[in-house]
Amino acid sequence: MVHPRVLSLDLDDTLWPVEPVIAAAEAELLAWLRHRCPRAADIEVMRALRATVAAQFPERSHDLTFLRRHALGMQLLEAGYDEIHADAAFEVFYAARNRVSFYPDVHTALARLGKRHRLFALSNGNADLERCGIAHFFAGHISARDAGAAKPDARIFAALAAHAGVAPADVVHVGDDPLADVVGARAAGMQAVWLNRSGREWPSQWPPPDRTVKSLDELA
Repeated sequence: MVHPRVLSLDLDDTLWPVEPVIAAAEAELLAWLRHRCPRAADIEVMRALRATVAAQFPERSHDLTFLRRHALGMQLLEAGYDEIHADAAFEVFYAARNRVSFYPDVHTALARLGKRHRLFALSNGNADLERCGIAHFFAGHISARDAGAAKPDARIFAALAAHAGVAPADVVHVGDDPLADVVGARAAGMQAVWLNRSGREWPSQWPPPDRTVKSLDELA
């Protein structure tokens, strides 16, 4: 691998496990709805409406903030409440969504990597680095919402390179998802490192990554 000028890192399931974060955030949102708007406190309706919104607005299906906020508005209206509650409801969810539990290696590895590389975050999710408490490690952050496209679409990788002011070949992207992070980054002209914390087998339909690591400590 060529020594990179920029190191790009995925967030969800790379720096923290995302499933328990979303589950906890949805639980907090439901508790809030039961207290404030009880007729709208239905998780299955919530999920079905997000799918409906994604189908209605395919050009914004990459924007998780839009999907959830718009679906909450619809859910409240259908339950007979004013949509004005949707902003407060979304904030309850979003505050909890950013209370993440980092993998044990994250802070020390980011500190080490940041001494040798400019670090950028590149995520399909909508986490906020400031709220998560790690913004100081990063020179910038590009989300699918910012780029107008989600990984593995080449546009989000191009947006990251442009934001960093480098050519794609000067970037190494690190992430847990074989398609979104590795195949997508390589197709966009970047180098790619697969972070395989759980010892999965690499999918045989795609060429292997430039490098595989089991932890960010190993990468550092």
